Amino acid sequence: MKPIKRIESCTVVLPTTDIDTDQIMPARFLTTTSREGLGDKVFQDLRFDDSGAPRSEFPLNKPEARGCSILVAGRNFGCGSSREHAPWGLLDYGFEAVISAEIADIFRNNALKNGLVAIVVDAATHEWLLANPGARLVVDVENTTITLPDGNTCKFELDDFARYCLVEGTDQLGFLQRQLDQIETFEEMRPWKP
Repeated sequence: MKPIKRIESCTVVLPTTDIDTDQIMPARFLTTTSREGLGDKVFQDLRFDDSGAPRSEFPLNKPEARGCSILVAGRNFGCGSSREHAPWGLLDYGFEAVISAEIADIFRNNALKNGLVAIVVDAATHEWLLANPGARLVVDVENTTITLPDGNTCKFELDDFARYCLVEGTDQLGFLQRQLDQIETFEEMRPWKP
């Protein structure tokens, strides 16, 4: 994972509520263990029609969405089954953060563990973000704040360990590997040995 301390980007808004993980990453694309290329499959059935042509009304297909790395989503984003392919696809597509007033716990945990900053904001901020697509935001992961275009900031909650991993660019295994010297010292000092 790459370290994520600050994200500055315009937003793309997907206001639909109850977007589940199968809509984010359809089950037929779960056969791979590679993260590469999944960005092409994200929101596949919403982005494209049955013939494979892009749906012009879908927010990610609009020209102003190009290059946006912050997705503002409707309530209850990421509900449904647990699948890491959903955050993998969003990351591969180019998103670094997803913001909503409600994000499903399993999706949020999977996202944070894989380097996608999943942010829950208060209802008023969420409503403003939904009503202002393309707003330029600054997400400060270290200080857990979002700076709005008018300079006002709002706080968001982020577990200390998740924040540490995001800022350091490591996952749980990487964190443990960084503690290898202490683990080996403990193993040597403990009175019982296998």
